[in-house]
Amino acid sequence: MRCKQLAIPLTLLLVCCGSAPARCQDSDRTLLLVDDRHVLYRSGTERFLHPTTRCPANPVIAETLPWEVAIAWTSVHYDPVGQRYQIWYQAYGGPGSPQPQCVTCYATSRDGVQWSKPRLDLFPYGETERTNIVMVGNGGHSLRYGNGVIFDPRDPDPQRRYKMAYFDFSTGGEKSMPGLFVAFSPDGIHWQRPDIPMPLMPTAYGNYEDPLPLRNEPGREWAVPLSIADAHDIYYDKKRKMFVDVAKMWIDGPDGKMFWKHGVGRSESKDFLHWSKPELILTPDEHDAPHVEFHTAPVFEYAGYHFCLAQILNRAENGGVMDIELMISHDGFDWNRPFRDEFFFSREGGRNFERGSLFTNSTPVVLEDEIRFYYGAYSLGATGADDTQQESGVGFFSIPRDRFAGLRPVALSDQATLRTPRRHIGQVTMKPRSLAEVHSVKLNADANQGKILVELLDADGYRVAGFSRDEAVSIEGDGLRHTVAWRDKTLADLPRGQYMLRIHLEQASLFAVELVAD
Repeated sequence: MRCKQLAIPLTLLLVCCGSAPARCQDSDRTLLLVDDRHVLYRSGTERFLHPTTRCPANPVIAETLPWEVAIAWTSVHYDPVGQRYQIWYQAYGGPGSPQPQCVTCYATSRDGVQWSKPRLDLFPYGETERTNIVMVGNGGHSLRYGNGVIFDPRDPDPQRRYKMAYFDFSTGGEKSMPGLFVAFSPDGIHWQRPDIPMPLMPTAYGNYEDPLPLRNEPGREWAVPLSIADAHDIYYDKKRKMFVDVAKMWIDGPDGKMFWKHGVGRSESKDFLHWSKPELILTPDEHDAPHVEFHTAPVFEYAGYHFCLAQILNRAENGGVMDIELMISHDGFDWNRPFRDEFFFSREGGRNFERGSLFTNSTPVVLEDEIRFYYGAYSLGATGADDTQQESGVGFFSIPRDRFAGLRPVALSDQATLRTPRRHIGQVTMKPRSLAEVHSVKLNADANQGKILVELLDADGYRVAGFSRDEAVSIEGDGLRHTVAWRDKTLADLPRGQYMLRIHLEQASLFAVELVAD
């Protein structure tokens, strides 16, 4: 089977939407209903997580080459100039394989479903001269290193348009130290490390229940408290104008000893070379099962939100299995977990290669009517790369455009203040805003089983003549861009001022409101 192929993507460029071939998502114009950020209040409604859909062709990238005993960590970019997808994925060659055992591989695609692995004259592997390997690490004491790639069209230096952050070990000097390394590329294929001392951020390395060190304790240089660990997911924070590295961070246990569980840390940089001290931003709490922690937590920015595709690691099963929870933040620091009782994407129902661990990234691809989330996967637990009998691969799942979560009426509203119970009836009143430059309002909504009526209230909460519920044109059917209309009036007839949209739902679901400007 093949996945649905769409037109050229609007691609979510992590640094800037400006170079995309069409409009990007404006956080002031597209109002997602993933939380109540844009809602004044609502009655008789509940929020729900929209289901995701696997590509039936998964895995779209499988283990086919000698150095691909296990593949997982990924980053994806759609190049609007060359009209192609690019993917970078980490591959592990297995015990006894030529050094280095971990490499970064490269593949391309026209549709994001069928991928080709070019044979390049960059890095041989054993007796194979031409490979799709584009980066190798120095090696060291770890078999795995997470790498994150982003495309940066703003950089005036064309040799630095592609940026990679990855985990590696230093060479030379008296001691080899692990931590953050970076590289740059003009095309995503030919990479150069800057000629500066690395790692740029040290990483803790040691054994479970190591004692917490003293500062500068001899022989314990690797014992670095509150340091970002061996995986790096990079995105660009447009408001703060910073590159952000979001990665797992070890936190200490109940007795104060090291390497208990993974939390999530955040570090920032303006130039991709000088990084701030990591800040712990998210940890498991008493509402999580005892064996649960966060493996890594890739973040991307979209429509004014920071979304996290957190890998929820359950060490109690099969060596540590992982499913994906959707977390939400308005600033990238303070995080909410409104969907912690239901996975955004789960191993359940997947093929064998993805029944153990799912590895998300910070680079979703936004199409006209769909958002794709590429991921790597193991058939075993998170440390399953060491088992050469397991399966692995890369796939993607998707949601309809902007349908992360939505609002729908509750089955029954029968509060004492209601003279007559209401069934599957609810309303959402949006916060006041000016509609002066808005020429139309569109709803991302499913009204297949019912209908939606929209009215306008003024800033004081009064109905506006000509724009009441009774004068609204009924919205029916399932669509990403339903146009809101009234029988005799248009938005051009409104005097200037602040207005509230009140959206009446009758057996219908609402996911987003789009304010289309002139």
